[in-house]
Amino acid sequence: MSAGIDYEAEYNNRARVPEHPALIAGWARDAAAYRERTAPRSMSYGPGARHTIDFFPGGHDGPIVVFIHGGYWQALDGSFFSHLAAGLNAHGIGVAIPGYDLCPNVTIDDIIRQMRTMTRALARPGKSLVISGHSAGGHLAACMLATDWPAFDASLPPDLVSAAYCISGLFDLAPLVETSINNALHLDPTTARAASPLFWPAPLHGRLDAVVGENESAEYFRQSRTIVERWGRAGITTRFGTVPDANHFTAIAPLADPRSPMVLRLTELAGR
Repeated sequence: MSAGIDYEAEYNNRARVPEHPALIAGWARDAAAYRERTAPRSMSYGPGARHTIDFFPGGHDGPIVVFIHGGYWQALDGSFFSHLAAGLNAHGIGVAIPGYDLCPNVTIDDIIRQMRTMTRALARPGKSLVISGHSAGGHLAACMLATDWPAFDASLPPDLVSAAYCISGLFDLAPLVETSINNALHLDPTTARAASPLFWPAPLHGRLDAVVGENESAEYFRQSRTIVERWGRAGITTRFGTVPDANHFTAIAPLADPRSPMVLRLTELAGR
């Protein structure tokens, strides 16, 4: 970390975007409307009430893109984001939106393990997955790309996850330790580093895209640029980008638009 940076100001997105309550209410409204038009198939990947996946089918036996929601590992659930399946569904791509337990009831390590179990539940012979995610979900998407899948489960292929598409992700959790965000996370410098994919062995295969809203804080830009540079040097294909005129909450909006550059990039990563 660097002296002189106000990490509370850099990472407190709700304070940075005063209109966030209306934006989150808009998510809930649009998500409910999409579920009415396109009812998802509910899947369970574990014993807990939040261990579920809302699956919005695409074409028969076609590719699947996962979207992992944000909320700093301590808020929201997948039901706020159903409408974000619309863009990819229009291209015949299935979208899986999982839930997970929240801090402080569990740790971030617990959530990483839950997302690994979720990813295993979606595994299909001969098919890889693209994992996307926003904010904390971007962190979890990167964790899935960097997971040694045969070590997690000997029956899984090493390339189970072929790409991660991280929207405003967090890859170095150390700056959160001294912020109010940590009131629920209970991180210390050791556990923050252990849960930071930036410091894990880089993936041996696959692709990483990391994009950031154009109007987000300098720290969010640093986070994404750093993992793109570090994992790129390690040998995988990486790409950094920005979402034009977007803040932390509006950066995911293009997922609902079949013609957006974000959706078109995800269709490319998914092999369509």
